Amino acid sequence: MKFFIDTANLDQIKEAQELGILDGVTTNPSLMAKEGITGKENILKHYVDICNIVEGDVSAEVNAVDFEGMVKEGEELAALHEQIVVKLPMIKDGVKAAKYFADKGIKTNVTLVFSVGQALLAAKAGATYVSPFIGRLDDISADGLSLIEEIRQVYDNYGFDTEILAASVRHTMHIVDCAKIGADVMTGPLSAITGLLKHPLTDAGLAQFIADFEKGNK
Repeated sequence: MKFFIDTANLDQIKEAQELGILDGVTTNPSLMAKEGITGKENILKHYVDICNIVEGDVSAEVNAVDFEGMVKEGEELAALHEQIVVKLPMIKDGVKAAKYFADKGIKTNVTLVFSVGQALLAAKAGATYVSPFIGRLDDISADGLSLIEEIRQVYDNYGFDTEILAASVRHTMHIVDCAKIGADVMTGPLSAITGLLKHPLTDAGLAQFIADFEKGNK
């Protein structure tokens, strides 16, 4: 499973990259604003800065909600860097835009997916990634992980190349469970990724090894 980090924070992206496990980045206007990145030129520059840190795909989201606007913004984003993936909303014009970009060989990530039907449409349109939001489904007492399982079944049934990018990942068990059920990619915060490192028996064992080493070298 690929590991993407969901942030616009360059320091966190660098930390994940230096860990040696990072495959890409997802971000959006809200995450940009959280980092104080505003204004078109600053946002576009920030996308390039991210691409210069990582080696994998970097999802850059359009703001338009109409086909022509998505195409215009998407082409501008794709021209920034070869690693850019155009992030499109799961609406009618978003599906049309995904097909347009697929025909031009431009990668896309169809986001805000909450049903198998939506994921099926994105795959039919040739989306590179589809992003089911598992955490947001959990928030309303729906089962986000079951959605991943159902999309996996449908995609495997028909051999779709679209990758399932589990989004709105909140914690370590989301990552582990997504890996178990066959998500191609997960994207989440740095805290969820580094949380996989932690286990009390590892800490206790290391403390004992260090104590024993120090005893033997007195």
